[in-house]
Amino acid sequence: MLLTAFLTEGTAALEPLYPRREARSLLLMLCEAHLGVQRHTPIIEPSYEIPSDRLPSLLDALERLKKGEPVQYVLGFSEFLGRRFRVSPAVLIPRPETEQLVQAAVDILRGLPRGARVLDLCTGSGCIAWSLAMEVPGTSVVGVDISQDALQVAQNQDFTMGAGAQAPVFVHADILAPAQPFPFGPFDLIVSNPPYIMEREKARMRPNVLDFEPSLALFVPDSDPLLFYRAVAAWSSRLLTPGGTGLVEINETLGGDTAELFASAGFSDVRQMKDFFDKDRFVGFQKSAF
Repeated sequence: MLLTAFLTEGTAALEPLYPRREARSLLLMLCEAHLGVQRHTPIIEPSYEIPSDRLPSLLDALERLKKGEPVQYVLGFSEFLGRRFRVSPAVLIPRPETEQLVQAAVDILRGLPRGARVLDLCTGSGCIAWSLAMEVPGTSVVGVDISQDALQVAQNQDFTMGAGAQAPVFVHADILAPAQPFPFGPFDLIVSNPPYIMEREKARMRPNVLDFEPSLALFVPDSDPLLFYRAVAAWSSRLLTPGGTGLVEINETLGGDTAELFASAGFSDVRQMKDFFDKDRFVGFQKSAF
């Protein structure tokens, strides 16, 4: 089968789910992963024939896409801050907004003495924990999640640590039980991208998210949308060093409420920060040094 024919037929098959340009882009991602071709290959080599031994797996991948499965799960990886992270339906697919969370955390860590300690609550794939450990060598990172399947994904990320960098430690714990025994810390920085999408917001979400990504990591009840942030505040009160910093990703519609929660919990320098879409996406806070 010609590569051009596969792209033409596959794009048409995906158009009920995706705009034409996005559908073709997804197929090109499959072809890069399965065939090792480049995005320009169909243009400069229109007679390129898909090897017969590769075609079945490529067609199977297309069938998964036709059912709405995210391409990252089909491929088994997702790009995040220039690195390739393993993903599965046990973990959320890393988002560009979370890259901004990591970049803000890196800026904080680079202003601290070497050997700072970080706690990543609701670590999921471990993309935050691993990125911080690699971006700021010498940093000690502990990642926490309630899902054993998610922790297995996080622990099995395959990175070679550079000089002075150390791999994160991943721990099974329930963030909603902040008083549980936890033989780690204290921490100079606590970061979290917890569940924050309200149930009533499901109607605006695409099926490839609703049907495939883990609800446990996405949704909170409409009646208590800030329950995870209360838990983060409790963990931070207990485990942040005096003068330590917290940084969380938030629901854009609840920025003021989330900031007020941390201010009411006794933290100082509480601030809202916007993402690159100019939406309220992060809240930072600090524990008193006294």
